[in-house]
Amino acid sequence: MSNKSVAKTFKAIGNERRFLILKYLFSKKELTVGEISKLIELSFKSTSRHLAVLSDVNLVAVKQINLSRYYSLHYKNMKEFITFLKDTN
Repeated sequence: MSNKSVAKTFKAIGNERRFLILKYLFSKKELTVGEISKLIELSFKSTSRHLAVLSDVNLVAVKQINLSRYYSLHYKNMKEFITFLKDTN
């Protein structure tokens, strides 16, 4: 993991709404965009944009089932991110 990708990840989680999304995914394991938008009290479209940012930095995984997209935490990449931070000391 490069310093540039770590900075991009920090920028992604530095937004309060995206942080809330990660928090809810941690406790609920898997949610649809509609469920997330209700929890964070944001429109479906705006929630989708926030999820795209988190997906771009590989913090969330998505799977499509029929017309619904289910989001969950991408634990492997989160672990890699945390390990990188620990190893920089």
